[in-house]
This record gives sequence, C-alpha cells and structure tokens, in this order.
Amino acid sequence: MVPDTISLVITKVSSPTAERSGFRPRRFLSGGHVQTIASFLLPRRFSLPAPEERLVEVEPGVCVLCHCHWQPERQSPLTVIVVHGLEGSSESKYMMGIAEKGLAAGVNVVRMNQRTCGGTDGLAATLYHSGRSADVVAVARHLIENDGVTRFALCGFSMGGNLVLKTAGEWGSYGPREFAGVAAICPSMDLAASADALHLPVNRLYEQYFLWRLKARMRAKALCFPGRYDLSRLRDLKSLRDFDDKVTAFYCGFDGASDYYARSAAANVVHNISVPAYILSAANDPFIRILPETRRKIDANPNITFVEAEDGGHCSFVGERNGYDGNFAERAVIDFFSAKCERPPVVTRITITS
Repeated sequence: MVPDTISLVITKVSSPTAERSGFRPRRFLSGGHVQTIASFLLPRRFSLPAPEERLVEVEPGVCVLCHCHWQPERQSPLTVIVVHGLEGSSESKYMMGIAEKGLAAGVNVVRMNQRTCGGTDGLAATLYHSGRSADVVAVARHLIENDGVTRFALCGFSMGGNLVLKTAGEWGSYGPREFAGVAAICPSMDLAASADALHLPVNRLYEQYFLWRLKARMRAKALCFPGRYDLSRLRDLKSLRDFDDKVTAFYCGFDGASDYYARSAAANVVHNISVPAYILSAANDPFIRILPETRRKIDANPNITFVEAEDGGHCSFVGERNGYDGNFAERAVIDFFSAKCERPPVVTRITITS
C-alpha cells in the first residue's frame, strides 16, 4: 500500500455538496494559478518498469495507444484505466504518478491515450473530443475480453474526468459487472461554463497555450490525412470556444460549440452513477466551473464522494512531502479505490439435503 495514506473519514463543510479534503499546499505554493503553474513546471522522476504498449481498436479503423502496467498476476487485482486531459497524453505527469502509486498499492494501471494523442495522429483520421466515452468503453471491454481483468475502475483528469464520469453515468446500473468505481480530478463536467471561464482575461495564458497546441495538432493531422482537414478554419481563432465551434463541432458531427458542449457534458448523467465515485476539485481552479444544478445532482447521489479543496489549482494539488512525494490528488485516488473497490467477500451457499 502507499505509505501514510490519507484518511477517508471526511467531515462536512458549509457547502451542502463539498467535503473537506485535508489538502495542504506546499510551502510558498498557495493559490490557484501558483499551484497550476507549479505542477506544470516542477520536475518529477518516476520509478516505473517499462509498460506493455497496446493498440486498442475503439471503432473500425481507429486505434488508441495504451500503456499497461501489470501486477505479476493481472486478473485478480483492480485495474485502473486512466484518461488524460486536453492536449495531454499517457506521458503526462499525473498519468505517470497514478501508475507509480497504483503499482505500489497492488493494482494494475492502464494509461490510455485519447485518439490522436501521445504521438498517434496517424492512427485515427478523426479527432478526439470530450464526448467520446465510447472510446473508454472500448478499452475497458478490450481489457476484460483479452486480459481477463475481473475488476476495473476509471480515473480521469480535467477533460478526461468528464469522459470517465460520462461513461459511468451512461452505464448507470447497467454497466459491466466488472466495473468497480470511478474517480475524477477537476473534471470539466460543465463544459460550456468551463470553456467560457478559460476565456476570462486572467486565464488567457492557459487558453492561448491550449490553442497553440490544438492548432499544431490540426496541422499534424492534415499532414497525416491529406485533403481531410481545411486548415483555413484555424484562422482568427481567439478562444477555445472558437476552436470547438469551427473545428471540433464541424468535424465531429455537432451543430456548433454550444451543441457540442451540451451533448458531451458529464453533468447530464452524473446523477445516474451507481458505483463508488470520487470527485476532487479545487475552489480556486482557474477555469473549471461546476454549476449549482450539477452540484445538486452530485449531492443527491449517495454513491459520489465530492471533495472541494480550498486550494489546489487545476489538476495540481502539490502538497507537502510527508512520507510521499506530495502529489495529493494521485494518492487520494488510489486510496479511494483501495478503500471502496476492494473485492467483496465470496459467499458460498451450502445446501444440506437429508
């Protein structure tokens, strides 16, 4: 198990939906922007064995790349499928951190690249987006059918958090019997509100970074699939909403950005989640917004543990090193799965006949 695990005995605070996190920011790293930028800039080293690389077909002719970390016997332990955020990959620091802590806790970890991410632009002619929960379903089904995993959980960060919550909500009570739990860190479950918050002047640095990465990806896609993408659509884009309106929605079958956000938001189905769920957010996240109606849905669902820390920034939660590396969110996810997704005891029914 991970040393010095955090307590999962959580006390209520003033908000009816939020619970105390126990997170304390590292010295000199308090504040939403400071936390967010620090997690991006601080170097990290990981002690991980080489993963098994796996191409998983998520729809005909479309594959995603997964990096699999297995325990010596892979069927019995919990398998955690981790999904990255916008313009992240399986190599993102939080993905590696979950893998490191998960392996130490005795679980399997599968780091899933969304389609076209992680250097796989040529494996899919189509784009990734916040509504492609079917890709997560396909990876889970593949692991059940090909590796015999008997229990799995989903974990996602930011956009990936929206995807895993959307998957869990769409399954509701009818998901695979192997589905044991879900966790989301700073999920963009209210997509429109979060995209618009990203366009606020104080957040323009983050938005310009995402736009730069997304435009570069589109140019790479155009090279891989000549004639499929019109790069003139990248002109005069001033916001993420512009990109989603002129590119994501256009190429992915939505009627503009508003339709894309409305149909892809996990907020639509979060009330249907029927497995143990953990949502960690930060009150000072620069651009993730969780709307009051979504909070009411979360509060009404007894399966969801919703934790809102006062500090932590966006998917950061860089805390004090207290027997571990201080990356609080990663440890909290693994602790939650270890506590809530343990295999139930096997009950053998014995019938005695005379």
